[in-house]
Amino acid sequence: MTAYEIAVREQAALGEGPTWDAAAGRLIWIDILGSRVHTYDPASGRRTVTVTEQHVGAAKPRAGGGLVLNLRDGVGLRDADGGFRWLHHEPVPGRRANDAAVAPDGSLWAGTMRYDEAPGGGTLSHLTPDGTVRTVLDDVTVSNGIGWSPDGRLMYYIDSPTRRVDVFDVDDDGQPSNRRPLATIEDGAGFPDGLTVDADGCVWVALWDGGAVRRYTPNGDLDRVIPLPAPRVTACAFGGPDLTDLYVTTARTGLEAPPPLSGSLLVIPGAGKGLEQRAFAG
Repeated sequence: MTAYEIAVREQAALGEGPTWDAAAGRLIWIDILGSRVHTYDPASGRRTVTVTEQHVGAAKPRAGGGLVLNLRDGVGLRDADGGFRWLHHEPVPGRRANDAAVAPDGSLWAGTMRYDEAPGGGTLSHLTPDGTVRTVLDDVTVSNGIGWSPDGRLMYYIDSPTRRVDVFDVDDDGQPSNRRPLATIEDGAGFPDGLTVDADGCVWVALWDGGAVRRYTPNGDLDRVIPLPAPRVTACAFGGPDLTDLYVTTARTGLEAPPPLSGSLLVIPGAGKGLEQRAFAG
């Protein structure tokens, strides 16, 4: 069994969204409730922490430098020099951003949810680099993991309370259809949270209240389970120069007595082979 290591010992309230920034050779991850964007360079050990003015659901690299941020009140662009502007500003009382992902075409898929997790109170939207927005799903409860198959013809998606990993077909314009279940997490094993897809087309899923990451084959068969020392495992992504190390974020929020590594960034060296992630084209 592949052993985990501690990449960054931290007490993040809601660590989330690990993303390998290939251009900078670093991992980007966030603390949603702490309103913080973290970076970590595994080669040097260098870290940075930047505070955002709002709860931040995701932070992804931009092709021209800087970050695209899925924030409480919409999606914003932070330039490399620290400048900020809204790409799409849509405040909704009681709602915040959650996970987001950059598609193979460089567009952004961004999710939202209600703070009280009211059923159907969240959305999944598609944003092009010019700021055009289309709501694709408007009845989501906790919008979470998003990813694509190696050929870009399948899109995977998680609405956590459903306990499912769903899959869509993707047309030539990058739009999904024909939603159907790929895999279902059984009772007692936690809830599916973030996901990533590897070079074999297998889907890795983080299990909130499940203390593990799982690997599912493209047919939906459970292929591998890696237990971790934190019950609230939130998301995973391949990183490192060869994209063979699986980085995993964890959370402390809602735990009366969080285990010592809850909130830390963990890494599973040599877990597999990841896919190169596109930067946001805006």
